[in-house]
Amino acid sequence: MTYVVVELCVDCKYTDCAAVCPVEAFHELPDRLYINADTCIDCDACVPECPVEAIFADNNVPENYAHWTQINIDEAPNYPVISAKIPALHGPSCTGPEE
Repeated sequence: MTYVVVELCVDCKYTDCAAVCPVEAFHELPDRLYINADTCIDCDACVPECPVEAIFADNNVPENYAHWTQINIDEAPNYPVISAKIPALHGPSCTGPEE
């Protein structure tokens, strides 16, 4: 099992999750994060840290976000690792809390 970041993170890039990840499994894009399935150790530390509830266990991803599992697998390794909290992105399509 691994964890997956879904569409809810797009334009709502909070990095609290990356800051608590013990293995640096998060990868940063300008408007979102992905989790590297090869690096993730299934520790669950990131899930409660996500204020927009965009992280799911791969066996528990809601059906409407199921395709995000493969997106994380394919795309995460193509972007730089992030392991620290940075100011949140609260873009135009974000419905999460403002900081």
